[in-house]
Amino acid sequence: MHIPDGILPATVCLGGYATAGAATWYALRKINHQGNPREGIPRASLLTAAFLVASWIHIPIPPASVHLVLNGLLGAVLGYFAMPAILIGLFFQAVLFQHGGLTTLGVNATVMGVTALLAHQIFQLRKVLGASSRTALAVCGFLAGAGGIALAAAAVFTILFSTIPAHLDVQTERAGIYALTLAHVPLAVIEGIFTAMLVLFLQKVKPEVLED
Repeated sequence: MHIPDGILPATVCLGGYATAGAATWYALRKINHQGNPREGIPRASLLTAAFLVASWIHIPIPPASVHLVLNGLLGAVLGYFAMPAILIGLFFQAVLFQHGGLTTLGVNATVMGVTALLAHQIFQLRKVLGASSRTALAVCGFLAGAGGIALAAAAVFTILFSTIPAHLDVQTERAGIYALTLAHVPLAVIEGIFTAMLVLFLQKVKPEVLED
């Protein structure tokens, strides 16, 4: 899911920084409009750490190996805090673990952060279906968790597919991109189930965490 350095053209990397900056500004603006923005910082810090270490949990899905992303979960639980949390997590993943890259930090943050914000909107559908319904909560939690990773995988597919360098074997690269994208389908199901289970648990023990 993380796009490493040296893969994308400079123009795409710069565009990624621009879109990530705009998305972060928007998220921070929405956070500042909340009653007490500082209340969400401890929860955001905890899930940023979870996002940071999740990349080490690899799941072998032949012919590729994928890792947990949790962007949909962060979107569901953190709301607008998910964007800066993911940006910080990606920075430390790149610096500490060489996972992703600094030149592609903006692109990766856009791919995972913006889709986390979309997952947050998906999770808000529970209010339409019935805020007190555990079934609606579980369904929306699943859709947020699975939708976050599915949208991110689709975005990475589009970016990689449209920026294959001319000097490479295009057909081979496309086959690899197809395989990598399809490998994220079962991962989306796994993260959807995990997110649904987590929000059901939070609703039981600390329901205020899920309040908008």
